[in-house]
Amino acid sequence: MTHPAALQLVGTILFTIAVAHTFLTKFFERLAHHQPAHAGLWHLLGEVEAVFGFWAMVLVVFMAFAQGSGAATDYLEGLNFGEPMFVFVVMVIAASKPILQLARQAVVVLARLLPLSGGVAFYLVAMTVGPLLGSFITEPAAMTLTALLLRDQLYARGISNRLRYATLGILFVNVSIGGTLTPYAAPPVLMVAGQWGWDLAFMLTQIGWKAAIAVVVNSAAVTLLFRAELRRLTIDALGQRIDVPMALVAVHVVFLVGVVVFAHHPVVFMALFLFFLGVATAYARHQDRLLLREGLMVAFFLAGLVTLGAQQQWWLQPALEGMSPTVLYFGATALTAITDNAALTYLGSLVQGTDDAFKYALVTGAVTGGGLTVIANAPNPAGWAILRGHFDDGAISPAGLFVAAVPPTLVAILAFQPL
Repeated sequence: MTHPAALQLVGTILFTIAVAHTFLTKFFERLAHHQPAHAGLWHLLGEVEAVFGFWAMVLVVFMAFAQGSGAATDYLEGLNFGEPMFVFVVMVIAASKPILQLARQAVVVLARLLPLSGGVAFYLVAMTVGPLLGSFITEPAAMTLTALLLRDQLYARGISNRLRYATLGILFVNVSIGGTLTPYAAPPVLMVAGQWGWDLAFMLTQIGWKAAIAVVVNSAAVTLLFRAELRRLTIDALGQRIDVPMALVAVHVVFLVGVVVFAHHPVVFMALFLFFLGVATAYARHQDRLLLREGLMVAFFLAGLVTLGAQQQWWLQPALEGMSPTVLYFGATALTAITDNAALTYLGSLVQGTDDAFKYALVTGAVTGGGLTVIANAPNPAGWAILRGHFDDGAISPAGLFVAAVPPTLVAILAFQPL
């Protein structure tokens, strides 16, 4: 392992503090209730989406004092913030009323084909089809759509705490592995697919089918476990129709597809987004509130992760170089829990002289661990932001998420390793 420069060492210390901070957000939210005089400060520190952005700001301020404002500016301009921008845009468009109603009706149609009660069928289809849809409309969009469906039809009904956390854990894991049927939808795959020549056929035959099996098993298992509680739910969507003009729905789909197609071109997808905002404003009567604040907070979180994560290469890359494929798989699964899995696969792609076994282990390990923490996978903050208001004190326990995500993660391990 190389000796870190002073800036890299500070960056790693701040990154470690930020990771620890994510496990304390519920504590700060409780403080806000018990100390109203300082509630604003405690709420800020309790916003998990603000954690990495806050500590990234500390890093940039340190850099400005230590090396000059020019160095700090050059550092920020040398980073790629395309992913945070993309997640923000796709989250807002995917959460718009026309898209959400279309997705809801697709789930309804499929649910009616199952010989199960309304609540059980809706839940099973949403937890299976939603994450797998991430292979086509990207994982951030799939996370947004599925989380909103679950929020409106499940979390808003006062379900048990066990079901809340079990659903969150399954959702995060399924979205992380469910985007691997194609080479462009999952961020950790996207980082390496072009460089390694992984096309659609490769993803389907080597990784995607295994991921699909794990998604189905996870969804079926949690549905079976909570079937008694799910049977008591009355799903409103089963009796509703799309009340937005189909022409407007089609326009929104075009915007969503356009953003996905130009995901690597921020200038293009931001232009499409501005056009989308114009259309949404012109037809405001067919819109609910756009998730602009939530999307911006998620983007702020991811931007902070990019800013701090760039300082972790000095220890992360040497750690990956020294691992055998099996050790690498489990190491990547563990490392993903404390760093974004896309950053992990990117750094792994820089290692020279790797074989196919190394590449497979790195990527499958990275997506396997993508549901263990909020920072493990880029779409996770979107689901966290949408659902957290329905947990106790308006905050999700990171430890609770981790515990809930362990069983579906083990299923993913069984799918990717022995099969």
